[in-house]
Amino acid sequence: MRFLVHLQSCLRRAAAVGVVASISLGVAVPAAHAAGTAAGTNISNTASASYTDSNGKAVTLASNTVQITVDEILNVKVAAADPGNVVSQAAATNQVMTFTVTNTGNGQQPFALTANGNIGGGQFNPTVTSVVLDTNGNGVYDPGVDTVYTPGKNEPVIKPDASIKVFVLSTIPATATNGNLGLASLSAQPTIGAGTPGTVLAGKGNGGVDAVVGASGALSSDKNAYVIQQAQMTFVKSAVIADQFGGATPVPGATITYSLVANVTGSGALSGLVITDVIPPNTTYQAGSMTLQGAALTDAADSDAGSFTGTGINVALGSVPAGQTRTVTFKVKIN
Repeated sequence: MRFLVHLQSCLRRAAAVGVVASISLGVAVPAAHAAGTAAGTNISNTASASYTDSNGKAVTLASNTVQITVDEILNVKVAAADPGNVVSQAAATNQVMTFTVTNTGNGQQPFALTANGNIGGGQFNPTVTSVVLDTNGNGVYDPGVDTVYTPGKNEPVIKPDASIKVFVLSTIPATATNGNLGLASLSAQPTIGAGTPGTVLAGKGNGGVDAVVGASGALSSDKNAYVIQQAQMTFVKSAVIADQFGGATPVPGATITYSLVANVTGSGALSGLVITDVIPPNTTYQAGSMTLQGAALTDAADSDAGSFTGTGINVALGSVPAGQTRTVTFKVKIN
């Protein structure tokens, strides 16, 4: 009898924390998930004892069967999913911040979501305009496809060990300036409740079992920052004249070397930067005279950045980070 009482006590403790130990009594233990044995799983066990009686006969006796139903552990994990700060600009709308919400409990649950753009820690507060569920599961915000979350109406139901992507959309204040940060957060908890770890919510788990608040308190939150990156560019053109007499007089036959200097400042980068210039009237482009950062460019539209179009030069610079300068030169001869 003492053995059975001890066995029952051990099994109850194992069920309460969602972990089942291997017991060397021929018990079949279901495979455990990362979140623990699924809520509602029945753990059954029958012990046996064997002996030889006074007549030399082998006797085996079975105990009564002890059955315990695993309660539900409520746990959740929210994690920012963007690779870094979300780059934005002042007065921008619908700026997307991405989070992953994972049900780390052992029962399927609907989760309530709360986004907050007033948590401080930066130079501005983004205004959260909506929370959007990744309806098609591709991990990318798709306007008109993904579903806007409405508290109390369409809480996402997440299976144990499963995750969903959630997008927080915000408007950036017009007063934000280059390099400023604005933090926003997302919180999630099961709709049935949260609280101090170990709190029992009687009968609220899957299938009517008790729900027990796990180590996370059944509440998780994470944050990320919008960063204002506004790159600007100054663009200056200059000319140097070399005449055929060794001077700098703009006479027919003299050569003009034009320099085009793009200087990117601020933060972030300018993308798709292209420098073009039309060959001036009464001059002739000097073949093969284009350079970028002092290196020669071909006139043909080929693998390098430059080309001569017949009427002007074109140099595709791509993305240029703030703090860098690009210099293009070319030559013409005065007719």
